[in-house]
Amino acid sequence: MRIVISLLMLSLLGACVSQAERTAQATRQVEQMIQTYGPACEKLGYQRDSDAWRSCVLSLDSKENSERYPVTTNCFGPRGFIQCTTY
Repeated sequence: MRIVISLLMLSLLGACVSQAERTAQATRQVEQMIQTYGPACEKLGYQRDSDAWRSCVLSLDSKENSERYPVTTNCFGPRGFIQCTTY
């Protein structure tokens, strides 16, 4: 019984560490987006740290990601029962 409780506690602790790591990774990605696209948005006339500037940063990042990772849709199945997958 103690072993089961110990394993359960270790797995919960591992989940906390991975959540903290995911948060740190997301923070690093946001900082990288700001460093990459922030100056371009300022040159386009947006005031730094405004909502419009943030929207500009996000749209430039989304544009680059869509060019790098295009969306693909595959459909299959008989007529009337077509199943499509987009990834």
